[in-house]
Amino acid sequence: MDAPAKKAGPEKRLTRKDFQSDREIRWCPGCGDYSILAQFQKVLAELDVPREEHVIVSGIGCASRFPYYMNTYGIHSIHGRAPAVATGIKLMRPELTVWVVTGDGDALSIGGNHLIHALRRNVDIKILLFNNRIYGLTKGQYSPTSPQGAQTRSTPSGSVDYPIHPLRLAAAAGASFIARTLDTDPKHMQQVLTRAAHHRGAVFVEIYQNCPIYNDGAYAELADRDQRDENGLYLKPGKPLAVGDRGTKATAVDGLQPKLVRAGSPGVLKHDERNEGLLGLLTRLEGPGFAIPVGVLHDVQQPSFDEMANAQISDARRSLQPDLQTLLNSGTTWTVE
Repeated sequence: MDAPAKKAGPEKRLTRKDFQSDREIRWCPGCGDYSILAQFQKVLAELDVPREEHVIVSGIGCASRFPYYMNTYGIHSIHGRAPAVATGIKLMRPELTVWVVTGDGDALSIGGNHLIHALRRNVDIKILLFNNRIYGLTKGQYSPTSPQGAQTRSTPSGSVDYPIHPLRLAAAAGASFIARTLDTDPKHMQQVLTRAAHHRGAVFVEIYQNCPIYNDGAYAELADRDQRDENGLYLKPGKPLAVGDRGTKATAVDGLQPKLVRAGSPGVLKHDERNEGLLGLLTRLEGPGFAIPVGVLHDVQQPSFDEMANAQISDARRSLQPDLQTLLNSGTTWTVE
């Protein structure tokens, strides 16, 4: 795992305050975005990489205000196209750390294709998807991740759509780093974001984020500390898939089906971030009878799209013809009488 290279920067170490802009933060009171912003600023300060080496690209939605609140370079792009803009930046300026901040509506509806192809190409960009299972900016319509039956302003009788599961999509697309965290667990979020920052390749982090206005309590089973120990499967490399801090239950398989058993029972699985079979199982642990995986599900190192593309460009430049006339007379030529 390659860490971001430390640059010659200011004499003093950076702090969270260095990454805070002078813009008034305008999210609804109680929005989970406040927590994500604070932890993100702390993580970037700890990386000790100069502010000008970070670029934050957003699309459209509540999360898209993120670049305004960060004292770094940033682009507020168009709906769903943030991964495409970020890809272009990374190709032209490979030394930069490029972050994409998006929401479930922005990334998984109009932006679905851009998201898939950025992940399958393994572009070295870090995509943070704020998932509150609702369209917040446009006032409460159901989103691609809203559960079936959700009653919203656009589905008063309940949504009949089957929801998208973001981590399954990321796994199917071939993202080389896949993780999940939540807005109400700052320490865990910092750990996940730090791991994401050090990964070279396509990063996909789903952040469970509460919308207190239009979908309050969407993740109560994890946000509530008393319930988290029963419902959160906190992943640690090489450790059993134990549920909660007390670890009284764990995940095993019965044939091809996962199940919860008592900790220490035969067949309890251990976490392996490089095991794609286990990744597939973890992305399907949702619903009654399962604990929700939280942490880094997948972390593998492989050449990134921008590395390979820039290597091709370098090779092409080395093989350029020495002058225009030689180039014009090279290859297949013909004379017009």
